[in-house]
Amino acid sequence: MGLWMLLLLHLHLAECDSLPAPSNVSISSFNMEHALSFLPGPGTPSSTHFTVETLRLRKKNSWRQAAGCLELTAGQTCNLTGMFKDPLMRYRARVQAFTTNQTSAWTESGWFNPLSDTVLVPPDVSMSGCGNCLLLQLSFPTTQGPQLMKNLNGHLAVLVQRTRDGAQTCALTHVFLSAGGSCLPVFEELKSREEFIFFTSFRLILDYEDEVVIKYLEPGVEYCVIISVKTSVNLNTVSSKPYCAFTSPPPTNNSLYVIYGLLGASCCVLGILLIGLVVYGRHLSFRLLRQPRTLVTDPDVRPAET
Repeated sequence: MGLWMLLLLHLHLAECDSLPAPSNVSISSFNMEHALSFLPGPGTPSSTHFTVETLRLRKKNSWRQAAGCLELTAGQTCNLTGMFKDPLMRYRARVQAFTTNQTSAWTESGWFNPLSDTVLVPPDVSMSGCGNCLLLQLSFPTTQGPQLMKNLNGHLAVLVQRTRDGAQTCALTHVFLSAGGSCLPVFEELKSREEFIFFTSFRLILDYEDEVVIKYLEPGVEYCVIISVKTSVNLNTVSSKPYCAFTSPPPTNNSLYVIYGLLGASCCVLGILLIGLVVYGRHLSFRLLRQPRTLVTDPDVRPAET
């Protein structure tokens, strides 16, 4: 009986002497760049450090230390991009708190698959007008972005919308890839008649390039584009903010003032000419009315005798 009491007392002292375990251990990933975050357990001393280990699904009970994440402090994250190299493999991570003479229990994350769990973030956009087109210069915020597009056979979905219209209409374009609902018959009819009109908005599916030109737009009009990444193996995608630009410079206020001035001057000149014609016409009519009437007689005609 005494031996059991000593054992329970030893376990109790060991538990009281350990650190609180970390909490909220999670893995976030954007464009195949993975990071682990966590929170210190309640009452964790400020001098505590944290270490991270990872596990592959096929190598159970074979935890590996994560390089660069052996002595983290509270608030730091652990970059696991180099540890999760196989995009088809499932991984797990765990975190432990420690000091010079204390350790905590391990806290594990859920299983993580790099290919399906990463979030696909669209590239940043710099946009300018080129007459009746828009020039888009693209750059990914992460170094993995361009290579990821190639590996996943990804495409860019670009929504182009004319600013002044606001509402989105049929997803139709000269590069026809998809159209929803009643838009399809309209597009087929226009295509058969080889007609072209300016749609207030449309979608493009494009291969990734550093520069993209969107053609056949209305000159002097502001358009906005919203971009997202599309692949067949990952549906975790977010759309970019709207990027807006004019296809060509709109008329300035000075130009409008000049145009309005010329129109006003033309109207004044036409008005003066019209008034002059009216006055001249009245004056001519008045002179004709005041002219005396004369009796014209034929000298060969004699008056009748009485």
